[in-house]
Amino acid sequence: MLTGEIRSKVDQVWNAFWAGGIANPLEVIEQITYLLFMRGLDDIQTREENKANLLGKPMERVIFPEGVYRQDRDGNDVTYDEMRWSKLKNADPGRMFLLVSEFVFPFLRDMAKDGTAHSEHMRDARFTIPTPGLLAKVVDMLADIPMEDRDTKGDLYEYMLSKIASAGQNGQFRTPRHIIRLMVELTKPTPNDVICDPASGTCGFLVAAGEHLREHHSKLFMDTSLNKHFHNTMFHGYDFDQTMLRIGSMNMQLHGVEGADIRYRDSLSSSHSDDADKYSLILANPPFAGSLDYETTANDLLAIVKTKKTELLFMALFLRLLKPGGRAAVIVPDGVLFGSSTAHKAIRKMLVDDHKLDAIVKLPSGVFKPYAGVSTAIVFFTKTSSGGTDHVWFYDVQADGMSLDDKRQMLVAEEKLGPVPTKELSEDEHAKNNLPDVVARWGERNGSERENPRTGQSFTVKREDIAAADYDLSLNRYKEVVHEADDHRPPKEIIAELLELEDEIAAGLKELEAML
Repeated sequence: MLTGEIRSKVDQVWNAFWAGGIANPLEVIEQITYLLFMRGLDDIQTREENKANLLGKPMERVIFPEGVYRQDRDGNDVTYDEMRWSKLKNADPGRMFLLVSEFVFPFLRDMAKDGTAHSEHMRDARFTIPTPGLLAKVVDMLADIPMEDRDTKGDLYEYMLSKIASAGQNGQFRTPRHIIRLMVELTKPTPNDVICDPASGTCGFLVAAGEHLREHHSKLFMDTSLNKHFHNTMFHGYDFDQTMLRIGSMNMQLHGVEGADIRYRDSLSSSHSDDADKYSLILANPPFAGSLDYETTANDLLAIVKTKKTELLFMALFLRLLKPGGRAAVIVPDGVLFGSSTAHKAIRKMLVDDHKLDAIVKLPSGVFKPYAGVSTAIVFFTKTSSGGTDHVWFYDVQADGMSLDDKRQMLVAEEKLGPVPTKELSEDEHAKNNLPDVVARWGERNGSERENPRTGQSFTVKREDIAAADYDLSLNRYKEVVHEADDHRPPKEIIAELLELEDEIAAGLKELEAML
């Protein structure tokens, strides 16, 4: 958890950026990301130097060699050593600004030749901090934070990323963290999983999966093979926005994943022959909007479903990327569940008949406010290519712990938010946060949940019923409404009551006549 002091410093720096004329929250995050990368490079060099001194051997990796990097405008030498974070942070603001803008950033761009995933994202790095004073303020804030603590630096970055949403701009890039944690909690990543988010953005899903493994499978780091897999081959993210790639890659690094595969890819336009049937778990909330021309759509996706709709093409993509037995938890707009086009029906029929559709968790329409009020659901399925759908579990989430208006204010304490709160919720709080109930009932979806009536908040539906409903997967198609019980008293009782009422009315009329 971040202290109030650190949060306050972040807020001050954020306000300073805005006062300095940088109003785009993504640009603020991007500039801070560059500075964090600079600090990280210095930390790596320091570790290498300590290791070399301890073992009495040459350094295996040298980032900042000895000697001169370039000369400044006055013909003075600028050494590699001067460009290290540990030296920069102590320079006066004017010198610091000169070194960062004219030497460090060209150095970062040159590093792209190293071929490492993160250095690749620095290829077009631009320095846009406008003044030495603002740069010094940001550097001081970052220098005060104990970056050797993975939890602290991860929380720091998450707090800054939360400001993308609160700034009211580009909020579509952030799925609410508690919704991500719900999806991760239900899919339960394992140490052997190979996880992918084909629309990774800030890598929130991949970060949450990594944190879940640290919490529930900490022993994996004692196994050399699993530890190597975790850091280098477990996590894969695609995006076609270079800013998002930089931010996402840094987010993974700050959460302790050293070599995540975060790379440029237009998921719907590129061929997927190199990673078809590769992943055992997909977690995603892709940008479902608009349509593509057939000419710009990957042929291997059109072979699964002939459509221009991006929401359906992403569903086809998930099926293409998953290996047999692989599972997915993905957010879709409601239209995917009940759309009447041939392509809509085809993709739903495929999920039900050709694979194993596990569950539909309907989310409240305010989850993505203030950016969109669209109704969505989480679809859980397993790729089998041989069917397997028996019963489909439905849950109607009516409250996620936050208000469903544009303000999205917390309705429960922070320790009671999310799918696995650290403190027990009261009955009243359960009504404000359904997510722990989703987790509890999910575990019983193949047992006691099958006995639930369709009038309840959760219930199961047989595959045959779904097929008979033309593969409609909307919860409301199967949910039954509770009607008040009809009056089944004997007719004589009802007639007697009516006669009594008639006598009372007659008596009342007589009294009224007497008064007149």
